[in-house]
Amino acid sequence: MVTPAFSDCINKLGVDEKDVIPFGRNKAKISLDVLDKPAAPGKLILVSAITPTPSGEGKTTVSIGLAQGLQAIGKKVCLALRQPSMGPVFGRKGGATGGGKSSLTPAEEINMHFTGDFHAITSAHNLISAIIDNAMFFHTLNIDERKVIWKRVMDMNDRSLRSIIVGLNKQGFPRETGFDITPASEIMACLCLATSYKDMEERINRIVIGFTTDDKPVFARELGITGSVMALLKDALMPNLVQSVEGVPCFLHGGPFANIAHGCNSVLATRMALHFGDYAVTEAGFAFDLGAEKFLDIKCRQSGLDPAAIVIVATARALKMHGGTALADLKNTDVDALKKGLANLDAHLDAAAHYKRPVVVAVNKFFDDSREELDAIVKHCAERGIPCAIADIFSQGGEGGKDLAQMVVEAADRSSAPFKPLYESALPVEEKLNIIARNIYGADGVELTAAAKKKLAQFEASRLTDLPICMAKTQNSLSDNGRLRGRPTGFTITVRDFEIANGVGFLVALCGEIMRMPALPVSPNAMHIYLDNKGNVQGL
Repeated sequence: MVTPAFSDCINKLGVDEKDVIPFGRNKAKISLDVLDKPAAPGKLILVSAITPTPSGEGKTTVSIGLAQGLQAIGKKVCLALRQPSMGPVFGRKGGATGGGKSSLTPAEEINMHFTGDFHAITSAHNLISAIIDNAMFFHTLNIDERKVIWKRVMDMNDRSLRSIIVGLNKQGFPRETGFDITPASEIMACLCLATSYKDMEERINRIVIGFTTDDKPVFARELGITGSVMALLKDALMPNLVQSVEGVPCFLHGGPFANIAHGCNSVLATRMALHFGDYAVTEAGFAFDLGAEKFLDIKCRQSGLDPAAIVIVATARALKMHGGTALADLKNTDVDALKKGLANLDAHLDAAAHYKRPVVVAVNKFFDDSREELDAIVKHCAERGIPCAIADIFSQGGEGGKDLAQMVVEAADRSSAPFKPLYESALPVEEKLNIIARNIYGADGVELTAAAKKKLAQFEASRLTDLPICMAKTQNSLSDNGRLRGRPTGFTITVRDFEIANGVGFLVALCGEIMRMPALPVSPNAMHIYLDNKGNVQGL
């Protein structure tokens, strides 16, 4: 397969040359000025998935394959996806640019430094951290050093940095703090929900960095460095343009994780995809219970975006794992286990139904899937009245996604009621938590630890809780116990702590054992990546 020239991708969009800022031969940034020009907005397609398993579901691959399928049936389409983080790239997951004939190019550059956005976000975040400590040293800021909540970040998995002591030098103030991974940074989330430079500036000013001795919130604007933070983010706020291997334009921008952040690419990139395409295909991280719920209840609530249709990705392999099949046995046909695992798909279909948008199931076909298993999935969906397409997009690219594309077009053409979030943000926090837990996860309810209740009381006293909830929860289960696959019942979600993200506009609820700085596995992917004699990266 010969990938079209990148110049063809730019020409296909019809974007003015002055609005294209090239980054080498095969990627560029697009000026925000393009959004000021008149254009009929396209239809937004949200791609989500069932609960992930080690067998892989291929949500990004299906998103790209669907877009290529739409192009193959004559539709003008753009992608709006998240940038990969180097944490998973060198950790457990590896690269995140799709696979086979449904992938993005240039994959190696995208998976590593790309256009420098993550570095800019990391630098902007850590500038705030440095200025906080400097202000405490010179006593120029009214803040209790024991109540500083702003951590540092880096774009790498490193469990040893989760909890650290800083200020051990003679001139410092020793205090406990830690590192989060860059995709969990509030600067990242602000960038992904901002609608303009001005909006980004206002969000930075609203960030709560800590509290005074009498528990009054201290805001980032009090540091007097918002201008410098914005200067670091000047280029990062512009969406990146790349293309799929079949030449579908892709606005690749932002990368918050969906288990510890809100899991969606930037509003600006999504609007650009809608501006230039009749259809815009986007995805939200992990399964519907995480990324899609936050896409709908946080991103759509704030931005006014409204998906015309929702696609939920499943695989026969993952469904068998949810039905009890061991990873080593997935190549064997096991229709009984698959049928048991369909309960997980049903859970996500039931959750999606709350938002009253047409849903299509996409079965990402693997080469060793049996016809019997695939037929069982299609039959089950038909019994529920849900369109279901077998998508052979890894091996066939857009050609293998045409049936899925046609179903999605038909679904998106249906009229839907005006979008309504699952809950009102002004409701009490515990009520919002219970609505999410019961309707999306299938839990019996929510339980707050003593530490969580204390933190919540502090935030309530400062009037910081009339916000949407961003659940930080394991991606491996509908529950907060990652070992419970399928569709668990009879469980309670435990909230152990809260974090305030006032700048971005949500309250983070930390559930179970989830950490905002991931760890490396015993054999990280970093051990398998290398540079060949021609300077090409291998092993991603």
